[in-house]
Amino acid sequence: MKKKLSMLLAGAILATTLAACGGNSTGGTNGGSAADAGADTGTAAAGAAFKLGGHGPLTGGAAIYGNAVKNGASIAVEEINAAGGAVQFDLKFEDDEHDPEKAANAYNALKDWGMQLSLSGVTSKPAEATSADHYSDRIFALTPSASAVAVTEGKDNVFQMCFADPNQGTASAQYIADQKLGTKIAIIYKNDDVYSTGIYEKFTAEAAAKGLEIVSTTTFTSSSQTDFSVQLNEAKNAGADLLFLPIYYDAASLILTQANAMGYAPKFFGVDGMDGILTVEGFDTALAEGVMLLTPFNADAEDELTRSFVTKYQEKYGEVPNQFAADAYDCVYAYKQALEAAGCTPDMTAEALCEAMTAQFTSMTFNGLTGENMTWDATGAVAKSPKGMIIKNGAYVGM
Repeated sequence: MKKKLSMLLAGAILATTLAACGGNSTGGTNGGSAADAGADTGTAAAGAAFKLGGHGPLTGGAAIYGNAVKNGASIAVEEINAAGGAVQFDLKFEDDEHDPEKAANAYNALKDWGMQLSLSGVTSKPAEATSADHYSDRIFALTPSASAVAVTEGKDNVFQMCFADPNQGTASAQYIADQKLGTKIAIIYKNDDVYSTGIYEKFTAEAAAKGLEIVSTTTFTSSSQTDFSVQLNEAKNAGADLLFLPIYYDAASLILTQANAMGYAPKFFGVDGMDGILTVEGFDTALAEGVMLLTPFNADAEDELTRSFVTKYQEKYGEVPNQFAADAYDCVYAYKQALEAAGCTPDMTAEALCEAMTAQFTSMTFNGLTGENMTWDATGAVAKSPKGMIIKNGAYVGM
């Protein structure tokens, strides 16, 4: 009886020692592999792993992005858990179908599960819909790919691994001007999408500062993104030799197809939403030859980290990872670094972890697949350098 009582007291003392941030954590048992949407992907013992949640489109038209994020995060979690260190994760990912209302339901499901840390949402509108909840519930969020300013604006605990929309627009104009890629620029953007409009607005401002001549600006909406003949004819008649497309890959594939059909062959320049165009069902990928875009990740890079990630991703999922997968992988490892640096333990509350992560992410430097010496400011925006990519022989190649 005395022996049993002594063991109970020792356990209580150990639990108390591990309770606060800054204490020495012994870590948890190894987690399992990633499971399907909505399922708890870890097998670590209860309380031995940080509960990491996220939501994104796993079905529907934007599923390529949500599944890439889920897959990239899953590989990182598997690696970290297999290493058996102090930081272990249980990962749970919910399908929001790229819909803000369903994103709210996904968030509530994750909160009921006990989510302590979040990958937020994959696409901007759904992530924007849940960012206020992250803020009020004091659950720290690091989104891999929701790039709208509204996702982080006014929320001190919501951060981005991806470039914010304004930064993509500015960087694209700078790159086009500095590399002398075009003399007359046409723009086609989606005017009911915060991602597209945000990039467009900053692009035009920086283009003017850089002396780029914009000869045509046309738009489309979700209900009209099937026929681009009017937009393409205006760009062609204006003599545009470069077409800037701050849009997602699905509409971009139709624009390239229809431009080819009318014999119009300008240079095409896109942003990170263009990543995925080579996987569009029924699209002739030969039409994407020579398409340029800015992205923080190059799957053809020869560094050891990239080669290892790409190999694992191809073996597990049968395809080359895109930038969204790489950003998600970096999110998990950035969390690992911050949690270790702060000495956090899985028995801490989400609110306590939120305060620790906010302090860490505004002071640390992180190296990952999508950039070296990454830092974050108090607005949650990341600072890292984009890479110019061009599609050659059906693959992305650094320019």
